[in-house]
Amino acid sequence: MASPKDKIATDAKKPASGRRSRSKYSRAEVREIFRRLAVQRPEPKGELEHVNPFTLLVAVVLSAQATDAGVNKATRGLFSVADTPEKMLALGEEEVGRHIRTIGLWRNKAKNVIALSEALIRDHGGEVPGQRDLLVRLPGVGRKTANVVLNMAFGQPTMAVDTHIFRIGNRLGLAPGKTPDEVEEGLLRIVPDEYLRHAHHWLILHGRYVCKARKPDCPACVIADLCKAGEKTTNVPAPLVPLGVLDETEAAAAAQ
Repeated sequence: MASPKDKIATDAKKPASGRRSRSKYSRAEVREIFRRLAVQRPEPKGELEHVNPFTLLVAVVLSAQATDAGVNKATRGLFSVADTPEKMLALGEEEVGRHIRTIGLWRNKAKNVIALSEALIRDHGGEVPGQRDLLVRLPGVGRKTANVVLNMAFGQPTMAVDTHIFRIGNRLGLAPGKTPDEVEEGLLRIVPDEYLRHAHHWLILHGRYVCKARKPDCPACVIADLCKAGEKTTNVPAPLVPLGVLDETEAAAAAQ
């Protein structure tokens, strides 16, 4: 029987070159990285406020090129009066725009929210579908948005690669890739099944609060000794030998 990771990974796009970039970490090191992130945040939560799958979907659509805090500030009033596609459609584009005026690109996003609501009513009986191929057909919904909704609303072990995860995947050499799709495919390939459900939240929060874009806070990092990034700001060295028992490929590489 296929594991959850196998099912999700088969849907992940392969790198355009057809060649996979290898992680710098052994399987044992990857497992230890996610074990520590899990201990640090046993029940990670997304920071976008929502009350049901529909409001989550709208919040994620609105979060493009905006902060979660900014989206939350705008949607508290919006969701108090429109928490279903029917109510959102009745509210109308102009009124939706009034609520989200503080968010970047608000005019276009207001149009998408109304079009999204119309599509959900017309094609899905007002319910948010739990399949990626159906979600990405909705106005304003891309692969990352679909992955967030599938993970948070439906409990699926997806990997939503935002700017934080893309940075970490490449900075740490955890799952190098030139595109978000390549980083997603790399992470799905290496993250142990038991950690995949919350892995994207752990990585997002780690990137947002510790492994920051301008200057990573390495002294506060729970994986600093494992990290193989070239720009570490602490002198805790990465281990010279991978944790655990090496497989044949790793043992051969270490012997060279």
